[in-house]
Amino acid sequence: MREPAAYSAHEQLVADARARPELWRLLFGLFIVGVLYVTLNSVLFALIGGLIPPDQAQGFLRGTSALATLVLLMSFGFLTLGVAVAARQMQHRSLRAILGPRNQFRQQFVFVALALTVLGVVMALLPPYGMGEPLTQNLTLSTWVLLLPLSATAVLIQTSAEEVLFRGYIQQCLAARFRSPVIWMGVPSVLFAAGHYAPGVTGDNALLVTIWAFVFGLLAADLTARSGTLGPAIALHFLNNTVALLFISLPDTLSGLALYLLPYEMTETGMLRQWLFVDFAVMIVCWMTARLALRR
Repeated sequence: MREPAAYSAHEQLVADARARPELWRLLFGLFIVGVLYVTLNSVLFALIGGLIPPDQAQGFLRGTSALATLVLLMSFGFLTLGVAVAARQMQHRSLRAILGPRNQFRQQFVFVALALTVLGVVMALLPPYGMGEPLTQNLTLSTWVLLLPLSATAVLIQTSAEEVLFRGYIQQCLAARFRSPVIWMGVPSVLFAAGHYAPGVTGDNALLVTIWAFVFGLLAADLTARSGTLGPAIALHFLNNTVALLFISLPDTLSGLALYLLPYEMTETGMLRQWLFVDFAVMIVCWMTARLALRR
């Protein structure tokens, strides 16, 4: 199966990777990414562990305070660093090459982000109003606004790191070796979904969350292939996580920066599961909106 004509822009991301398309380079590169990410995070949290009381360590790792959530989100920067080192060492590629042409990347990111922001405002103004039960105020509005620039930066670091790894490094390396989108879109999406499989956190919702992540991965891969940069995929991921982490969050994990908290946890199978299905529909609408923004 050959690449569809709609994905011709993807070639500008893949062209320089074709010089070294061997799969062993990708696999060893991922080993480098994993070692750097785990090592640097281990050092970071060892230092943090020496500064906080033992009885607060578990709560810190769950990100239930503003400081903890900031640290956890910013630690994803080690993932981007790992990809940059792996790409340079294994394929002589730069992080800029993985992101795409600078001006095009910036322009596409801004257009998609603005389009999704407008969509979000419109959807917020439409019924239904509320999510079944009253929300809980997590931060005062003044504190939330004060933290917002730092919070948004932390979310951008986290989301861009995941896109750089999955829709960037892995997708491009596979596309340099295989022509079929089934492989270079499907494999990174499966890996992305596997990383979201956490039955210990999400309980009986684990499979549904994993399927959601797989579909999201495919849609982000599609935007990347159509646009020729990671700008649209990062914008989509950033806006999605901004809403989920900074506006209305689940109380279980990474909730410290949210303005409001939902009245149920990730393991809840009643109302939360209904909203997860709604979130599937919203994700599709956001993807379609991003595609329209790219046609400007």
